[in-house]
Amino acid sequence: MLELGKVFFTPGALLTIPLGFSYSALQRHASGDWGDVSKDDWKENDFAVKNGERVISSYHAPNGKKFWIITEWDRSYTTVLLPEEY
Repeated sequence: MLELGKVFFTPGALLTIPLGFSYSALQRHASGDWGDVSKDDWKENDFAVKNGERVISSYHAPNGKKFWIITEWDRSYTTVLLPEEY
């Protein structure tokens, strides 16, 4: 559903989020499962996919740490990051 382009991980995401869980979240993100976002944000992401805008998903790792996955509008790259690294 969503092309990810090149995938990058911030230092905090690499240290905090188990890599296997990050990959699972990337699969969810690419398939249109935006994770722990509001209904309005979910609708915005659905719109963004169809209209070439930036897409932001939110997930929680097994350790409870919140992280985001952001795919840029041109689908050239996707970043896995902690909110405080934004």
